[in-house]
Amino acid sequence: MELRREMLRLRDRFPRQVASVAGTCRAAVFILGALLTVAPWLSGKEPARGGVPSLGPNTVAAFEEYVKLTEARNAEELQRGTNLLWIDGLKDSERAQAYEALKRGQVQMQKLETRRNGEKIRCPGGMIHHWVGVAFIPGAKLQDVLRVIQDYDRHAQYYAPDVEQSKIESHDGNRFVVFLRFRRHKVITVVLNTEHDVRYFTDSDTREHSRSTSIRIAEVENAGKANERQKAPGEDGGYLWRMETWWRMEERDGGVYVQSEVVSLTRDIPAGLGWLIGPFVNSIPKETLTFTLEATRNAVEGSRKN
Repeated sequence: MELRREMLRLRDRFPRQVASVAGTCRAAVFILGALLTVAPWLSGKEPARGGVPSLGPNTVAAFEEYVKLTEARNAEELQRGTNLLWIDGLKDSERAQAYEALKRGQVQMQKLETRRNGEKIRCPGGMIHHWVGVAFIPGAKLQDVLRVIQDYDRHAQYYAPDVEQSKIESHDGNRFVVFLRFRRHKVITVVLNTEHDVRYFTDSDTREHSRSTSIRIAEVENAGKANERQKAPGEDGGYLWRMETWWRMEERDGGVYVQSEVVSLTRDIPAGLGWLIGPFVNSIPKETLTFTLEATRNAVEGSRKN
């Protein structure tokens, strides 16, 4: 109890002691890394395989059910063909404010949660992160956006530094299989080799949507060094085990609205530590999606100038 009170005191002091938001994030991630390292001992439990979490069948089953229900809702919305952006479901005044913010260049974000008949879907051993965001690219055409998004060989340029390497492994019509190496650095550096199956669907001359599923995600140890090696998927640090993505693009109002919805799976927060590091862990998917949408807009605008 004494340790908990002291950590709460330190957490509450961060906003006053750190001069910038970036500094606060760095401090938070430092605490996150330290606590995840010592978590098994703080909870009084023996760490499995040296403290390394594993992706178990119950975790996978819960995530797959979550994705299945989310997929059904997306399919229903696309078939209906109206209110394709999440902000279209807001009240009139809130919707008008959201559209005005988009026109000013802001990204509009919303945390989502898919439920089973109104009940929360439990994911033992894992955390499901679910966010949706939308951005507006003024002056752009739908084909301008598609040319950038489908140019996977250059994603390492468009989405640097989050994407370090990128290439198209196969391409058949509207289907792509792509390789992306992600790098995340906040005190600790995490490098992930990932493969994704991406399919595009034309809804009309002004509307397009895509569906992306991660085929393989492997954490890279000693990235860039002679002894670099991939850890077995699911037998790693649990920073990212699964990622499912739904994109929607609509040309109107003198530009293109781009919406991305992402459901990802990571390791769970060790028991007893959610009160401290939960808010920091949950903020990372939001930050990543916001960056992706902003980078997409910048890449499209840059390509139109060339």
